[in-house]
Amino acid sequence: MPHLPFNQNISGWLSQYPQPHLFPALTSLIDADWVVIGAGYAGLAFARRLATLKPAWKIAVLEAGTAYESASGRNSGFIIGLPHNIGSSTAELKKAHAYRQLLQAGMQRLKGLVDKHHIECEWESAGKYHCQVAAGQEKILQRYCSSLEQMAEDYQLLNSDALQEKLGTRFYHKAIFTPNTVLVNPALLISGLAATLPDNVSLWYHSPALTIDYHQGVTVYTATGAVRAKKAMLGTNALSGHLLPGLRRQAAMATFASLTPPLTQQQLARLPKMDSWGLTPVNAIAGATLRFTQDRRFLIRQHVIPALQGMISARQTQQAARLHSQLFHKIYPQLKDVAFSHCWSGTISVTRNGAPQWGRINKYLYTAGGCNGAGISKQTIAGELLADYAVGEDNPLLAEMQALGKANWLPPSPVLNIAINGALQKERWLGKKER
Repeated sequence: MPHLPFNQNISGWLSQYPQPHLFPALTSLIDADWVVIGAGYAGLAFARRLATLKPAWKIAVLEAGTAYESASGRNSGFIIGLPHNIGSSTAELKKAHAYRQLLQAGMQRLKGLVDKHHIECEWESAGKYHCQVAAGQEKILQRYCSSLEQMAEDYQLLNSDALQEKLGTRFYHKAIFTPNTVLVNPALLISGLAATLPDNVSLWYHSPALTIDYHQGVTVYTATGAVRAKKAMLGTNALSGHLLPGLRRQAAMATFASLTPPLTQQQLARLPKMDSWGLTPVNAIAGATLRFTQDRRFLIRQHVIPALQGMISARQTQQAARLHSQLFHKIYPQLKDVAFSHCWSGTISVTRNGAPQWGRINKYLYTAGGCNGAGISKQTIAGELLADYAVGEDNPLLAEMQALGKANWLPPSPVLNIAINGALQKERWLGKKER
């Protein structure tokens, strides 16, 4: 129980909407063909694909909280169609092409489900601005431009004047705009995916997996029930090691986001007429991710800390909220009267070499983890392909998934804590001009 994900804060994504459908908690012993632990993008995609391939099978999905309150509903709502870092060697470029195919396949799968089930999630093909604050650091954007050209991807290079018209601020020196990114309300998207699973999938909320027993299959125990199944899938990312000690290839990091209420007409009048947009910083650790949403709210995501046990305190949230307010008013000095109504945290899973932890772990257990901050499209296709892999279904994208490599082993604490804190401090120092 001490290792269950826990956030002492509430996401603001649903503050303007009614609560999504609430599934019951598991309170008995049930039998299934497969049990999926975690109702995130990978877990739901795995369950959906498996249920479609094997309509006679019963699939049970266990979620420690709710899908929309988990990390999947707490992110910034970017569905990325391009790898963040490409590299210059032939091998890196080949891997980037595989990664791009996977990301775009995940995006297409999600678009198909959103259209088929009429999931209202503010889906918008808005593109993305990749922004640089400090002058004199053009090499970072130049490398990115070169990589995009190698992959024959469209982009625009924008200066400060153009960005002021698009983003309403002169805070940024330059940016690259790429059109292949979708923006969504992630809590609405994941709750919509959870509500439209096939009939042979049962979803149980507030049913954390506490332990797994292996005897002629698996039995997964929750606080008030259990699932007895032939096999299990872990969709729990970096927290998987608490269910299977020794599975030490992912680390949990907490990121923080704050959201304003919808701006008033008087506040909007101080900005140029803007469509909704999203931007990412050249330094993901020191810089800030920003969004201007369809309902005229600003979101800022900045500040990354280790969360190796999956727990984030109220004090840590308070510190992040203060940093967000200071940075937001630095970016938008004309909006000094705009305050944040919500500040919350969410965890991402990072691996040492950027590769996923994906595939079969043992005779009974499979996993799709290691999102490395590009979760929605990547984890959707990773979960779907894992289902194909588990039942022997042929899919040409399986080769692309396996081409991403395998996550490297991580040392135990306290060595891991020291290494992570050292890496974060280095990135913050390198990106000190970006905040």
